[in-house]
Amino acid sequence: MRRTVTEAPLLAGAGPDAPLAWRQGMPISRRRFVADATALAERLPARGTMLNLSTDRYRFAVGLGAALLRQHSSLLPPNHLPDTVARLRLRFADIYALVEAGADEHGLPAVAHADAAGDLADAGSASDTVPKIAATDVAAFVLTSGSTGEPEPHAKIWGLLAKNARAEASRLAACCGRADLYSVALVATVPPQHMYGFESSVLLALLGGAAFDAGRPFYPADIAAALARVPAPRMLVTTPFHLKALLDAKVAVAPLALVVCATAPLSPQLAARAEEVLQAPLVEIYGCTEAGQVATRRTTDGPEWRTFDDLLLAGDGAAVMVSGGHVAESTPLADVLEVLSPTSFRLLGRANDLVNVAGKRSSLGHLNFHLNSIEGVTDGAFWMPPDADADAGIVRLVAFVVAPSLTKQQIEAALRARVDAAFVPRRIVHVDALPREATGKLTAAALTELAADRPRHGAQR
Repeated sequence: MRRTVTEAPLLAGAGPDAPLAWRQGMPISRRRFVADATALAERLPARGTMLNLSTDRYRFAVGLGAALLRQHSSLLPPNHLPDTVARLRLRFADIYALVEAGADEHGLPAVAHADAAGDLADAGSASDTVPKIAATDVAAFVLTSGSTGEPEPHAKIWGLLAKNARAEASRLAACCGRADLYSVALVATVPPQHMYGFESSVLLALLGGAAFDAGRPFYPADIAAALARVPAPRMLVTTPFHLKALLDAKVAVAPLALVVCATAPLSPQLAARAEEVLQAPLVEIYGCTEAGQVATRRTTDGPEWRTFDDLLLAGDGAAVMVSGGHVAESTPLADVLEVLSPTSFRLLGRANDLVNVAGKRSSLGHLNFHLNSIEGVTDGAFWMPPDADADAGIVRLVAFVVAPSLTKQQIEAALRARVDAAFVPRRIVHVDALPREATGKLTAAALTELAADRPRHGAQR
């Protein structure tokens, strides 16, 4: 008996002439995307695993599509630092790089986009037929850095990614009072290589009917310009870091239908401020690399999160599992949750984020929220030195702050009014900027390196 292979389309939702992307205000049709992906697939090696180094979001999507057509998996690491790429080479012997122009700086075999000079493939004779991808193909390996810095790959199956995208598209459409996301233009401040950016920009366009802007604006003025270039209805896909910077800059922003935020829990105050200024509902997405997207909440409605359709929770506290829908196997979550029902919960903090000082418990996320709520603090983060002995109660917290107008004493006083005295940091270190990743995240390794670069005395004021 011949085994039937289940397939999932490369594109779903809108028709072939609807836009998949926008570049400098000009639409790129879904038909053209198929032509570009097909043309690139013909130039890829017969076998291999693609490291997609494309910074342009449309070129990234073309690379993903070409790899799928060739039955190659894409590697999505947390960064493209030489050390990370060297570790990938040890795990994936057939790795090659997709680059936008010239040779790959990492010394990998490289394939360059044909449109790197701005020219796209001729899609005039492209078929309206949408390619089908085997639902069981590994579309991507999403990699995270563990505590040792070793990238840990998590395989993402195309059929399950399609379920994920459909669930998100349905949820976000409902959040902005729409039946679907067709014709919605997305502007994302997160890179497509990050799981959140991958799901909430690239996959929402490929499989949810939306269209994304090809750029990745970072600064507030660039975000506002990108939103102005795309037509309404508009959706901003961003992070707490980028959102706060946008609001603080007080730049004029084109009307929005929805703001989507992820990578770290958003404070209710910042969410309320964003909705007031941007005149659009704000929805947070909760998820993890292992399970993908799990739940959403409209932050101004309260602290409860609601899982995506067909996802169910089991357990409580630091031992919660999620299953169903696009999560094929029951998967543990790395956070401490108060499970209210199989489909709702409150997020209490990350399991590895909790600190215990003199018998009192808090989380770094909670402390960071209060630090960043101080007027005059542009950015800030608490750090617990790796040699802290939590069991013995010897925890000397450090706070790194970007606060040019405030002294150490002023910050201390403001914190004493907000948190228990046990959590007021022994050291407050002024810096010009925090070493955030493109998603706005701060890793423990980056803060450890920052601390090593700072003298123990003289960095405070």
